[in-house]
Amino acid sequence: MHMIHLLDIPLSSQFSVMSSYTPQTHLPLERSRLIGMMLGGVSYGVYLLLTVQAVTALMQRPRRGQKIANNRRMLLCYTLLTFALSTTCFACATKYTEMIWIDLRDAPGGPVAQIENAMHYRINFVGMLCGYVTDWFMQALLLYRCFVIWNWTRHVMIPMLVVYVGMIAVAIDVLVQAGTGAPFYAINVALAYLAFLVANTVLYTILVAKRLLSMRSEMKTALAEYDSSIYDTIIFMVVESAVVYSVFVIIFIVAFSMHSDTVSTVCFLSIYQVQGIAQLSIIIRVARGRAVTHVWSTRNAPAAPTTLAFAETTSEGPNATQAATPGQDSANESCSVLAKSAEANV
Repeated sequence: MHMIHLLDIPLSSQFSVMSSYTPQTHLPLERSRLIGMMLGGVSYGVYLLLTVQAVTALMQRPRRGQKIANNRRMLLCYTLLTFALSTTCFACATKYTEMIWIDLRDAPGGPVAQIENAMHYRINFVGMLCGYVTDWFMQALLLYRCFVIWNWTRHVMIPMLVVYVGMIAVAIDVLVQAGTGAPFYAINVALAYLAFLVANTVLYTILVAKRLLSMRSEMKTALAEYDSSIYDTIIFMVVESAVVYSVFVIIFIVAFSMHSDTVSTVCFLSIYQVQGIAQLSIIIRVARGRAVTHVWSTRNAPAAPTTLAFAETTSEGPNATQAATPGQDSANESCSVLAKSAEANV
């Protein structure tokens, strides 16, 4: 018998033989998983960098030797906790991506079946659970910021809490279905969860911006030469953070509703990092000293604050018992709200 070597076969025939062993598969879906992981790795790298910067800024002592404010400690714990959850989520996605093309490459259905039936493997459920809990913590921070700025007003708290509780209830439903092994893109209630995320973010942005715009108007009325740039800066930070995340989620919603698994896969693998990046960008700015301090809320005739810094609990100054004009009262209230906005780290 004569052995036929591959080198003895014409090149054109080699390609013909190799192509005959190529399984029929959904190449766009496989590419989207790979592209999504690469983009997810980039976004995670940015998220890691911002986390390090935020932790460093939050651990620095304020100027003039004051103690670290309690809200800084809270934000430090929040930053580390959400980073740990996001890291676990990304690690699970990375490991399963490796399994798709290496450990499970000979599994029935090939890579496409593993991508579509990802919830059959517990590692994906763990990653999804960590991602959802991350969402809950990040949305809870939005609620806290909004409640502080509105001074815990009931008509603001109730609709925000309703949306938040509805979001968690829908998320639990998604997790229950995913736990039974249902394909993620077949869980239609996941659309409602994404809609709740957008609704909560948009509602928070509108309420905070409305409150700050109202206070800015009162300050201008009370003080003719008041420089309102501090309000503009905070509003811009809030809107900028919300727009980046909301647009990303809306793209995910459209792709999910149109059953575009390729685009949905790309968005799904980066959504938690994008949300973390949006929130950390604000935390870092405020932690580095660019927010108003409590000093402005203790003056009867406040000057225009020009920097941002973390605010501690506002207290009455020694002259608080002196009579003040209506314009001064309005200015003091506006400065107090501005201090609270810094304390909440909007």
